[in-house]
Amino acid sequence: MGGAAAILTVNAGSSTLKFALFDDTGQRVAGGSVEGRGTAEPAVLCWTVPPASQPVVLPGVGFDLERALQALLRQLHLRGMLSGLRVAVHRVVHGGARFSGPVCIDADVMVELRRLAPLAPLHQNANLRGVEVLGQALPGLIQFAAFDTAFFSALPEVETLLPLPQEVRAHGVRRYGFHGLAYEHLMASLRARSVRSQGRVLLAHLGSGCSMAAVRDGQPVATSMGFSALDGLMMATRSGSLDPGVLLHLLDQGWTGSSLRDLLYRRSGLLGVSGLSGDWRSLQGSQSPRARQALALFTHRATREMGALVACLRGLDLLVFSGGIGQHDAPLRAALGQTLDFLGVRIDAARNGAAQGGDAVRIDGEDSGVEVWVIPADEEQVLSRVGLAALPVAGARA
Repeated sequence: MGGAAAILTVNAGSSTLKFALFDDTGQRVAGGSVEGRGTAEPAVLCWTVPPASQPVVLPGVGFDLERALQALLRQLHLRGMLSGLRVAVHRVVHGGARFSGPVCIDADVMVELRRLAPLAPLHQNANLRGVEVLGQALPGLIQFAAFDTAFFSALPEVETLLPLPQEVRAHGVRRYGFHGLAYEHLMASLRARSVRSQGRVLLAHLGSGCSMAAVRDGQPVATSMGFSALDGLMMATRSGSLDPGVLLHLLDQGWTGSSLRDLLYRRSGLLGVSGLSGDWRSLQGSQSPRARQALALFTHRATREMGALVACLRGLDLLVFSGGIGQHDAPLRAALGQTLDFLGVRIDAARNGAAQGGDAVRIDGEDSGVEVWVIPADEEQVLSRVGLAALPVAGARA
């Protein structure tokens, strides 16, 4: 176990809260999450890193972010972990065109980040609420934001452009890319493990939110998500890429902007197609034809996106699966790997079956022309590095 906690990392979402604590050397001291399993059950705070304890059941039912944050603060106080905190670092989904790297949060920054909330309504408001709650509870704490969009700030211009008039694009309407903190961690893990990390790399982050990224020579060159976190792959409740003609048609049928937003973010994807659930595991256990259809469509859309990104890379040296689905679903990895067999991808069945989302594991066969890895995303580790760099700032303000 490391020393006293100096850095708190916060990943606040609409249905989960993930956190970790690090000492002033970057050693992880503790961590965990608060999750709700349904609207009729209480949320539970679980510690995943020592000092562990029995899960803490929160009052009330369902997941409520503010209640989760207050419960976390109470637990940190009881464990004596509040007094030494000097920096909090928050995952913030959208940094827009202005923020291409971590930033110390002040009132001006908050105004700009709130302006971007409509582009990521499932995430941005929750991210910022985490900042507000911590600021109220610990007013002397220095808080930083690290952005999912920052990883893609060096995308080629042609990848950021949208085929719209300049008067529209002038207002920041462009492709940004998301899940950047997860991708930053995946690339750091690959650099420590494979010389092919500097080659043509395809990163697949498959979870409740899904995206893919193409990286060449260590730099991102293309990604599936664009202006908002709706673009690209089909997701748990989000549609992914959709013909805009569908939206024009629905507008003609009397749908409003708010009803369309609810449809695209909360009622589509796996949930919309299946009519049952946006949870991958629940659909796998269902015998419903619509559940089978949803899983098949997800796999097909992922296959199409992989093909597009491989074309941008002009080949493939290394493939990575991550995210809750990518880390835990061996049959899906096998199926997606099979679609890339024309590139020489060969996934070893035994290695693939044994990879269940723990440490980074290589799952390609001896005859594979492409390395294939399963690597858990660790956004907290990336956030902790921001915190370490910010400690001198916190010390100067003390």
